[in-house]
Amino acid sequence: MISGQNTDIAQRWVKRSELAEIYEKVFAGQRLSREDGLRLFESRDLLTIGFLANLLRERLHGQQTYWIYNQHINYSNICINGCRFCAFSRVNGEEGGFSLTVDQIANKVRERLHEPITEIHIVGGCHPDLPFSYYLDLVGTIKEMRPEVTVKAFTGVEIAHLAQKEGLAISEVLLALKEAGVEALPGGGAEVFSNRVRKLLCPEKLSGNGWLEVAKAAHQLGMRSNATLLYGHLETAAERVDHLLALRKAQDETGGFITFIPLAFQSANTGISDLQPRTGFADLKTIAVSRLLLDNFAHIKAYWIMLGTKMAQVALYFGADDLDGTVMEERIGHMAGASSAEALTPEELENLIRAAGHEPVERDTFFRPVRTKGDAAI
Repeated sequence: MISGQNTDIAQRWVKRSELAEIYEKVFAGQRLSREDGLRLFESRDLLTIGFLANLLRERLHGQQTYWIYNQHINYSNICINGCRFCAFSRVNGEEGGFSLTVDQIANKVRERLHEPITEIHIVGGCHPDLPFSYYLDLVGTIKEMRPEVTVKAFTGVEIAHLAQKEGLAISEVLLALKEAGVEALPGGGAEVFSNRVRKLLCPEKLSGNGWLEVAKAAHQLGMRSNATLLYGHLETAAERVDHLLALRKAQDETGGFITFIPLAFQSANTGISDLQPRTGFADLKTIAVSRLLLDNFAHIKAYWIMLGTKMAQVALYFGADDLDGTVMEERIGHMAGASSAEALTPEELENLIRAAGHEPVERDTFFRPVRTKGDAAI
């Protein structure tokens, strides 16, 4: 945390920068505009942008950084959408495709019954053949085995796919999943809301407006969800800003989003693998601008799977207050070339946070502390 004389020096420096007007708004707690967002993305003054984002991060969370003891399960990568940016999906019968049975998923859960997991995160492709009963059985089986965990499952895209396939309303699908044991939705599938980008990269996928409508429907039923932005491919700065502002507007309406996660695009094995790789500069700026524009989101995640652990540590000074968690098994990012580990232990996560000068706080899905301050890592 910057304090005392160093704070005065930093403030005088920022007031003389090209971002002085934005600083005044941030300092006064005023909402930033679309024009402000564009100026931030167009600026190369990364340290000032990071300073401003860190002001908000510390205003909200001080030196606390959150993590969760979670388990990721991908039930299938068979998908009808064929998104060009995705290295994970396969069509039925294609080499590398898989669909787990409910018993196979139960075995994955059973293998970790001895661990104090608080969340099981479940996503997959839009499978053309799996019946709705499969999803209900999957969730019900997990809750029977681990009634204490929060099941965070199925993106807005998967929900909409199930509704269309079964001839049900979105609310009917959500209510049935909620009754089976789903308490929250992950934020995937939002990608970039821009119609231009979606026509180029994922024309068969649920639209950006469709994704927002699923999220709002979940919130109206008392189910909370995360939100994401996939950045670093064909999108422009203006499209990033518009995506963030659409999320901010939806949050004004429902208050149901828990966390925002900027997802760094991984290009290997995708249909656009010839793109120039994104930079650390872009990673930190996107996280910082997200913190500054999303004033009604309590939490910004530095997803270490996509960023790598070192960049995720630095991001804690650019607006991020959460590192996600232990994860244990991650396929989507790694099939696209992510070079990070597939899991971290609680000790490793807490050491990363402490080494960055922050205080680790184990949380549950809804950011309720799991252990009290000063407890040893499990």
